[in-house]
Amino acid sequence: MPASEVMKKFRKRELHSGRGGKIVRSKKQAKAILLSYLRKEGRIGPRKKAKSKKAARKKVSSKG
Repeated sequence: MPASEVMKKFRKRELHSGRGGKIVRSKKQAKAILLSYLRKEGRIGPRKKAKSKKAARKKVSSKG
């Protein structure tokens, strides 16, 4: 399916998540699917990698 049809199908309540998946009801999920299709078509670049925030977190055990 071309990326131009993703939002049309979403508005008609025909967009499915995956092959034979549930109908997409969230606009955020529809946009994520649209971005995925645009990347596959080469119309936008790859996802930017998030900078890692490795904060040292201590595990707190609560025994009580």
